[in-house]
Amino acid sequence: MPFAGLYCRVFPVRDHAMSALHQSELTGLKLLNRGKVRDVYEVDADHLLIVTTDRLSAFDVVLPQPIPGKGEVLTRVANFWFERTRDIIPNHLSGRALSDVVTDPAERAALGDRAIVVRKLTPLPVEAIVRGYLIGSGWKDYQATGGVCGIALPPGLRMADKLPQPIFTPSTKAAAGAHDENIDFAHTVELLGSELATQVRDASLRIYSECATYALERGIIIADTKFEFGLDEAGKLYLIDEILTPDSSRFWPADEYQPGSSPPSFDKQFVRDYLETLDWDKTPPGPMLPQEIIDRTAAKYREAETRLTGR
Repeated sequence: MPFAGLYCRVFPVRDHAMSALHQSELTGLKLLNRGKVRDVYEVDADHLLIVTTDRLSAFDVVLPQPIPGKGEVLTRVANFWFERTRDIIPNHLSGRALSDVVTDPAERAALGDRAIVVRKLTPLPVEAIVRGYLIGSGWKDYQATGGVCGIALPPGLRMADKLPQPIFTPSTKAAAGAHDENIDFAHTVELLGSELATQVRDASLRIYSECATYALERGIIIADTKFEFGLDEAGKLYLIDEILTPDSSRFWPADEYQPGSSPPSFDKQFVRDYLETLDWDKTPPGPMLPQEIIDRTAAKYREAETRLTGR
């Protein structure tokens, strides 16, 4: 379905027909970057437009097919959490309306809820990861070392066990197509300085703990998550990018949680699990997904939003 200045293909979804935006092409704004999921445009010297597309990245590879409606779900969920955590730390939302910067009605309609206008900030060179449960690369690290990112853990833990307390396990940011590298807190201090590293760690742990409690009351376990932070010209810290979405977090249904195995999920881990069954070396290009996997993934994203926000 073409719109002026913006490329949009329609992919069918059972019982929930909607369009899927794989890549945006907006007129009147300068494209600064196409990430794995987000297209970033320059609005002016102080603001950016971020379009969260329906692209899906797995194992740091962008898959060839979009997940219909995914970008809108991610944006609405992130905005929900940004509002809930604003008393903990300020975020990059500018409050400016999309109509102020995307003036073409057709382009604006095609974007739907996928776009936000944010303050232009300087991103920190680390991803702030918080783990409340032992899964993924954290589980592999624990099996090899008895800890995660240099943090010692009790012996005898099983896959998906809840940790005694949430832990901060940052990683470096990798370029598109490359893999992030887990680092310990000492390395984080080397990159950011002691004061800023401590501020990032403490904010991350507080956000995770408070939001994980809220989510659990609504039947979702947030097993782990990733935050990103940026600085303004005065050196003030802000929460940026996305927060506690099905793309940046592992969401598990609390009523199906069983330690000892990888639980079912509301997030893209469902796609990762499918990809693990293929003869694919996790390098580009990514494999085509069956329509059933696309449909079920889209449904999982929508259910996560409904449970968390009540939409």
